[in-house]
Amino acid sequence: MILALTIGVLIAAGVYLILQRDMMRIVLGFGLISHGINLTVLASGVLDRREAPLLQETSVAAAADPLPQAFVLTAIVISMAVTVFMLVLAIIGTTDDVKVTPDSGTESDEV
Repeated sequence: MILALTIGVLIAAGVYLILQRDMMRIVLGFGLISHGINLTVLASGVLDRREAPLLQETSVAAAADPLPQAFVLTAIVISMAVTVFMLVLAIIGTTDDVKVTPDSGTESDEV
């Protein structure tokens, strides 16, 4: 029950942050959503009711499924790369929205 509440809070907070206009909040929101989804996939592996998937010490029927753990590890790497890319976009994009081009065609720094 606590895991389900944690997943719900992470995804709800991530959606709230994504709906904001600040790029840093959007990046943090995507991070929270990815953590919530990783916990959801990890919970599907049912590691707490089964034993570690070491075939020398455990039978195949009692071993936990290692596939969700591999998916989560891959998702962590991908989310880290996407986070870095979005942070670069946030840094580059800060100078783009301060220029105003009036009808005359000249640029000014006033917003």
